[in-house]
Amino acid sequence: MKNRIRVERAERRMTQQQLAEAVGVSRQTINAIEAGKFVPSTVLALKIARQFEKNVEAIFQLEEGE
Repeated sequence: MKNRIRVERAERRMTQQQLAEAVGVSRQTINAIEAGKFVPSTVLALKIARQFEKNVEAIFQLEEGE
C-alpha cells in the first residue's frame, strides 16, 4: 500500500512525532507506515486522513495486485 503521509507532513511542516501524538500512536508506527512496512488499521487510517483534512483515498492507495 502506497501513502502520501510524508508529503502531507512536509506540506504542513509536521514531524513524525507531532503526527504520532495527534493520532495516538508512536513515532515508530508513523515511520513504519510511511516506509510501507506496516499497514494501518482502518481506524488509524481514518485518524491520519482526518488530521490532514482529506479522505482516506487521498492519503492511501492500493498498489497493483493488492
